[in-house]
Amino acid sequence: MKKILPCFAAGSLGGLANSLAAWQMEELGVTAMAGVAIAPHLSPVWLYPRIVWGGLWGLLFVLPLINSRPLVKGAFMSLFPSAVQLFILFPNKAHLGLGGLSLGMMTPFFVLFFNWIWGVVTALVLRFSK
Repeated sequence: MKKILPCFAAGSLGGLANSLAAWQMEELGVTAMAGVAIAPHLSPVWLYPRIVWGGLWGLLFVLPLINSRPLVKGAFMSLFPSAVQLFILFPNKAHLGLGGLSLGMMTPFFVLFFNWIWGVVTALVLRFSK
């Protein structure tokens, strides 16, 4: 529990950071300028599952896969939720095509970027919580 709880909490904060970044990019029109049809609305219904899933993905940080600087570790760990979203959720659950390309050609870039934010924030929170 001493390892799992901090990882879940840090992942949840990473999920919050990821979600706020996605929302802010939409508010600023960055995703629309890139031709990506991601339009999150900042609400508890939209935000809550992303915070919980961020916490669940944060459990990856329990594994001793890579022990290095937070930016490297966070970037590496962010590849796991990105792969699931791009290759499993978008094509099979959301029916948006491989990589979510029906949302726009730059969708994979934004998925990688937002999940990178999750990974780095999670790694930094864990680093500074010790």
